[in-house]
Order: sequence, then C-alpha cells, then structure tokens
Amino acid sequence: MSSITELMPFVVLIPLIAGPVCVLLPGRGLPWLLATFAMTTAFIIAALVLAAVFDGGTLRYAFGDWPPPVGIEYRVDAANAFVALLITGVSAILLPWGKPLVDDEVPERQGSFYALVLIALAGLLGITLTGDVFNVFVFLEISSLATYGLIAHGRDRRALIAAFRYLIMGTVGATFLLIGIAVLYILTGSLNMLDIAERLPVGEGSRALDVGLGFIVVGLSIKLALFPLHHWLPNAYTYAPSLISALIAATATKVALYVLLRFIFDVFGPAYSFTALPLAAGLMALAIGSMFVGSWLAILQSNLKRMLAYSSVAQVGYMVLGVSLTTVSGLTASFLHLFNHGLMKAALFASAGLMVYRCGGMGMNDLRGIGRQMPWTLTAFALAGVSLVGLPPTAGFISKWYLLTAAVDAGQLWLVALVLITSLMALFYIARVVEIAWMQPRPDDAPAVEEVHWTLLLPVWVLVAANFWFGIDTRLTVGGATRAAEALSSGALP
Repeated sequence: MSSITELMPFVVLIPLIAGPVCVLLPGRGLPWLLATFAMTTAFIIAALVLAAVFDGGTLRYAFGDWPPPVGIEYRVDAANAFVALLITGVSAILLPWGKPLVDDEVPERQGSFYALVLIALAGLLGITLTGDVFNVFVFLEISSLATYGLIAHGRDRRALIAAFRYLIMGTVGATFLLIGIAVLYILTGSLNMLDIAERLPVGEGSRALDVGLGFIVVGLSIKLALFPLHHWLPNAYTYAPSLISALIAATATKVALYVLLRFIFDVFGPAYSFTALPLAAGLMALAIGSMFVGSWLAILQSNLKRMLAYSSVAQVGYMVLGVSLTTVSGLTASFLHLFNHGLMKAALFASAGLMVYRCGGMGMNDLRGIGRQMPWTLTAFALAGVSLVGLPPTAGFISKWYLLTAAVDAGQLWLVALVLITSLMALFYIARVVEIAWMQPRPDDAPAVEEVHWTLLLPVWVLVAANFWFGIDTRLTVGGATRAAEALSSGALP
C-alpha cells in the first residue's frame, strides 16, 4: 500500500476529528484557526491524491484490512478525486475570508459553529470518497444535519424557516435514497458499489431494479435542487450566514451530482440506466426547466443572495444537460462545469457577502451607488459574473464551449440556442447588479460604506483569478474532467 493511499482517509478524518475539538476551544480565534488549518491540510492531501490518481490510476483503501465487499473501502478515481479537490480547495480559501463575517453574524458559540462547518465538509468528503452505498447515505445525513444547523445560525428569523424547509425536503430526499439502496441490497446482498454492479440482474428486466433506480434518482435530484425539486434552495442560500451560503453553493449540489453520476454509471451502468427508464429524456427536460426557470426567477429578484441562489438552480441545469446527452463529451462537459461553477459561485457569494457586510442589507436598493465606495469588491463580483455568463477568457466560457460542442456532436443543435438564450439571461441579471451599484447614485439617507480590508479581498480575488486562470490554462480542469468522464463511463458511452 502506497503512502498516498494511506493518507486518503485523512481527507475525511481531519475535519471530522477537528470538528468536535472546536467545541472545546475558547473564544473566537482558536476554533476558526483550527478549522482553517484542518481544511488547508485536507486540501494538500486531496491534491496529492489527485496527482497520484493521475499518475497511477484508481487508489483503494480497505478499512481494518477487511477486503471488500465484506469491509468498507475508499475507492478514489479521477472522478471523486476531482470533486474532493474542489471541496477542500474552496473551503481552504473561504474559511479565512469568512472570519469577520462570522464574527458579525454569529457573535456567540463560534466553537459550535465551526464544529458544524467541519462536520458538514467531512460528510461531503466522505460521500465523495467512499465505495460503499450505505456509507453514502450515512455521510449524506451527517453533512445534511450539520448544514441544517448552520443555516439556522442566520441572524434573520427566516433562517429558521429556511432550515426547517431544507430539513423536510432533505429528509424526503434521503428517504428516497435509502429505499433505493435497500432495493439494491435485497437484490444483491451487498453494499459495495463494484460488487453490486457485478451482481445486479441488469439483463433480466427486473421491475424491482427499475424501482430502485427511480427512487435513487428522485432522492438525489432533491439534494441536487433539480427543477422542480429546487424549492428548498433559494431560502437556504439567502438566509444562511454568508460563509455558509458561499460554502454550500460551491460544494453541496456538486457532491449530489457526483453521487447521482456514480450510481447511474458505476452501479447500474449506462447501458441499463438509459434504457430501463426514459432517464436521458427526463433529465434533459428537467435540465432545460432548471436553466430557464432558474434564470427567469433570478431576473425577478430584488434580493442579491436570492438572485444568486436561483442562478445556482439554472447552473445545475447545465451540469445535468451534459449528462443527458449520454456521451463521453457530454459527461466531460458536466464535470467541467461542476468544477468551474464551484469556483465562480464561491467568488460571487464571497463578493456578495462583503457587500452585505458593509451595507447591512441584501436588497438591491441597499447596493445603490456602492461601486464607487467598494470598487475592488464590485469589480470582483463583475468579473466572477463574466465567468458565470460564459464569456472568454474565463472558466465559465470553457465549460459552456465544451457543453455546446457536446450538443453539436450529439446532433442536438437546438440545445445550442437554449444555452445561449439562458446565458444572455444570466448576463442581464449580473449586469443589473453592476448597473445599480456603479451607475445609480447613493441615496442621501443611506449609511456611508467603505471598502473592506485587503485581507478580506484577497481570498475573493484568488477565486476570481482562478476563474480566469482556468479559462486560459485548462490542463487541470479539462484534463481532470476528461479523466473523470472516462473513469465513470468505462468505455460504455460513445
């Protein structure tokens, strides 16, 4: 067993152990420092794991030296190593950025707050790395329960309602997923993903297998916030503390999409998944619905964070659209947008959080005229918005270019028009924020604001720079997405 393989579990264990320790630490500084150190260390290990996967292929770690399928294993290929790098990298950047905002929004019990942050992130990483379907459910519940508590920390009373709504929808989604996993266990007697794939009676046309696939797809679509199962997301993103909005927007739905892809391609197999049920057509219809409904509702919003939340619904549509093409190029585009959207949405929510921090409100009227007083923050928001729209030379452009190319290769030329239309809709709502902040005068009775300290701007600009860097040098993102798609499809897709 290589040294990198032995390090793999620590990507999950470090935040999982550091979380409870945060509760024991006094004051505000120590819990934050431990959380930042934990996620930075996890990021370094995740980067080493990704490099090892690129060099030598899939890594496997059996807990307690119990071989699978009897024992639990972590199995890391290009797909989940790519997602783990996103989760840890974004977290390591956002935690230093978020400290003053957390001090303002969550002035008390910060040890408990950072404990929940680390437990939520450990849950997401556990979902990503495990090769066991029941562990997917367990880690999903760990992450979800911590996230409900984090959303409830928002200082607006509506945060409690948002957390409760998310809890209800999340519980429904988890129940559907658990029923689907139970069906798989009844049919195969195994919980290991690869072992289930070998034992499934996919060639026999089992009605129970169809039901299991349906339950899993619906359950994960709720977690993914795919239209029309997205209603929990806008309030959750809007009323959560700014750090939590940025973290879950950049990571949570990405992990849900990854798990959905892992079940479709690794467990059931694409040959069965796209023939037993009209899954490709259904996913395409829901993806288009997400793109248009999310974009249209984003245009209608007068609340900055809610606008970005509905934008996330639309962006989920792009990711799922690539999957629905049932080609390697479409799957590559989905993984590429999964990674790039994490970067752009983290930058957008981080810059929006700074505006809310200074203005004291999330309404568009609160932003009038602040561009002259917070030029660095507004410029960062505008540039991240350029990536969201998909203009060159940004990571968002690369994502959409690959998605459009995949649509053309699949003979779905009409999808090109839909992607371009919804991109123009994104341009409209991003430009509206910039126009309000830069062009409109600051009201006389509005409180004066000033630019934030450079230490708050630095993480935001690192994210913005990443959006442009990966729009120019695509070796990591395109290479990682291509390897991820090939690892999942295993030659079964055209």
